[in-house]
Amino acid sequence: MPDRTPRRMHLAAFSSAGPVSGIHGGWRHPAADRNILSANHYARIARTLEEGCFDLMFLADILAVPDRLNGSMDSQLRHGALGALRLDPMLVLASVVGATRRLGLAATVSTTYYPPFHVARAFATLDHLSAGRAAWNIVTSFQQAEARNFGLEEHLSREERYDRADEFVEVCCKLWDSWSDDALVLDPAAPLFADPAKVRRIDHEGRYFKVRGPLNVPRPPQGRPVFVQAGASDRGRDFAARWAEVVFITPPSIEAATAARADLRARAEKFGRDPDSLKVLPGVCPVVAETRSIAMERRAMLAELSEAEAGLSTLAYHLDVDLSQFPQDEVLPEMDVSGVQGHYREVAEMTRRSGMPLRQLGKQYGSGRHEKGFTGTAADIVDTMEIWHDAGACDGFMFQVPYVPGGVEDIVRLIVPELQRRGRFRTAYEAETLRGHLGLARPPA
Repeated sequence: MPDRTPRRMHLAAFSSAGPVSGIHGGWRHPAADRNILSANHYARIARTLEEGCFDLMFLADILAVPDRLNGSMDSQLRHGALGALRLDPMLVLASVVGATRRLGLAATVSTTYYPPFHVARAFATLDHLSAGRAAWNIVTSFQQAEARNFGLEEHLSREERYDRADEFVEVCCKLWDSWSDDALVLDPAAPLFADPAKVRRIDHEGRYFKVRGPLNVPRPPQGRPVFVQAGASDRGRDFAARWAEVVFITPPSIEAATAARADLRARAEKFGRDPDSLKVLPGVCPVVAETRSIAMERRAMLAELSEAEAGLSTLAYHLDVDLSQFPQDEVLPEMDVSGVQGHYREVAEMTRRSGMPLRQLGKQYGSGRHEKGFTGTAADIVDTMEIWHDAGACDGFMFQVPYVPGGVEDIVRLIVPELQRRGRFRTAYEAETLRGHLGLARPPA
């Protein structure tokens, strides 16, 4: 007989070490915790997610206060938008390690501004300290504001950024593998601390990097951290298909998500990978309550707290285009964008379908993702999640939280139990490492 057991979903929480996650005005919510410079703030979020058996907590990052809208930082700083404040995600996750035991910990680190040895060492350290729960969201930076913080005036082209990133990840993998799994002996009687025959230089010489090695940290418990990626351009999807194990997408519809996942899986096969080793998680921002009317009221209040200028400023950053140059009462024009092509396709489709002018688009973009079916009761939202999952649109979801801690607590208190009741999500952790949670094999040495 065929197996009719429902396929389980993976759940990740998209957050930031700052004021914004899913909704720009979320930090203004009366019940929001604005103590965002405190380690306890992030520990509380992480503990709540672990109570809900989430696969991972994902901290996004950028390396500058965006100034793409009208050449000014004012809109970001005044409204507490996307990049108004960002703590270093690696340090925040290191502080969370001791507050959790099973939750995966994902940090965004750019391949543009850090040397591979530094990144490989940092993630190996995090993976050891967390006993195998580290993940790396691999990004290639594109903003001039970021470049100027590192003494650069111009960025590489998108194609060359990804070529450099390919080599960057190759070097990191060589460094993680520069220690055999059994190289650290710790035998005081011999004495033998580490076996010199099992620690080797990598002697990498490539187009972009020259690294001798070895790493001065033993091979990570997971072999290497889980790789997360969100590239949406053609070159970005190739990069994800080659390297990523979790892909974060932002589709405008279930049809777009289904097409994106099918494309990524096909590309993964071309790189000789098992497509099931790539988990595709669409970003959604659920607003859940005990009744639909309460959920709708919450969504409306959160939208009211989000200023149009804040959303437009963030969209300008994502597209790397100054949107103040266009008529605000007209739709987003067709253009080539050097920024995130996935965001451009998403908003372009939405605005042209609805005739939404730029001014309104800023309000919508700042008030969170509004996919149909993700506002309502837990049963309403899980119904929608099942439709997406069963249609092959995803392997789970990346929840963008409307505000903290209440938005996280509502998801864990209402949505997670409904998923568990339907057999769609684990009721307890069944593995020790993040790779175990995701059903991913540990790479051989």
